[in-house]
Amino acid sequence: MEVANIPVNEVEDSVLADLIVDAIQDIKGDNIVKIDLKDVPDAPAHYFIICEAESTVKINAITNNIYKRVREELGLKPGHMEGGPSAKWNLVDYFSTVVHIFYPETRAFYDLDGLWSDGVFTTYNSI
Repeated sequence: MEVANIPVNEVEDSVLADLIVDAIQDIKGDNIVKIDLKDVPDAPAHYFIICEAESTVKINAITNNIYKRVREELGLKPGHMEGGPSAKWNLVDYFSTVVHIFYPETRAFYDLDGLWSDGVFTTYNSI
């Protein structure tokens, strides 16, 4: 997958975040949370979107669907991606919105939800 050389700046952050949540729900991601960090001093992004999946195959399917839908519907590529086929944590960085797709135990270990608890949380149902 290609990554962008320039930051996302023409797409409204909330539109991107909503599309990412929808892309996660397409693949039945679990425990989806959007953390609004816009009012948190020194936050690395405007939004963190965190979800989990019970297998590395599903983690990659979610990652690939996010990439595909954002590319097709908004014409954006991520600035950076980490993880891979056997990873228990994939990261997709759209600069203003950073997506974390975790294996449940990995999510509990790193506890990003707790680390960024000053943000405003929105929880989404798995579909």
